Amino acid sequence: MEAYTGFARVYDIFMDNVPYGEWGRYLYSLLREYGVGSGLVLDLGCGTGAMTEILAGYGYDMIGVDNSEDMLEIALEKKMQSGYDILYLLQDMREFELYGTVRAVVSVCDSVNYITDPDELSEVFRLVNNYLDPGGIFIFDFNTEYKYREILGEQTIAEDRGECSFIWDNCYYEEERINEYDLTLFIRDEAASHADSELYRKYQETHFQRGYTLDEVRGLIARSGLEFVAAYDAFTKEEPGEKSERVYVIARESGKAR
Repeated sequence: MEAYTGFARVYDIFMDNVPYGEWGRYLYSLLREYGVGSGLVLDLGCGTGAMTEILAGYGYDMIGVDNSEDMLEIALEKKMQSGYDILYLLQDMREFELYGTVRAVVSVCDSVNYITDPDELSEVFRLVNNYLDPGGIFIFDFNTEYKYREILGEQTIAEDRGECSFIWDNCYYEEERINEYDLTLFIRDEAASHADSELYRKYQETHFQRGYTLDEVRGLIARSGLEFVAAYDAFTKEEPGEKSERVYVIARESGKAR
């Protein structure tokens, strides 16, 4: 099944417990620390544009890339409300194209975990290196193998928000390091008449993510031509540990004349 179709309509509702403001401040601090205080930034796997909007608010000229038309429609609605001059592109991150280079690329909220083939992730990194300015910075996060194996694996999560509800069944295949989660969504039909206001429509989606280790990610960075710079336990400046659930990685463009 195609991911982020029905779920796109209610994604922000179910993600309202995510402290995007705090995450955005952390990302902004990393960009500034590594020399990117302004300029053109690409948000790779931007989804509904939550982080894209935050970075635009910090003064960056933003481009957002995502392969879900439904998610980008919501991002465009946010753009209309905020007035930020953001360029959104409907593209697969495994083969994205830009008109020129950018000062930085960011990819957060475990977007890279959706690339379940390591060779394809290496190609994503190669494209990032290609579209970065000389010495440009790439910042991304990923969910660790530990998180899928010990935290999410075999868990069922359910939430009811009135106008929508979901059941999220996780299954982690340890040998393949693939986390499969099946989403069953019930969304109130806004087009129904007042008398039928309690009519809900059912949607089902299946998503797959791969658990990566930091050593594996470092190897893929080296293969792509990027230069590994640092890795942090998410939202800290501490080194990742065995029980880190999310890791932030900083890499630098390599190969172009500076």
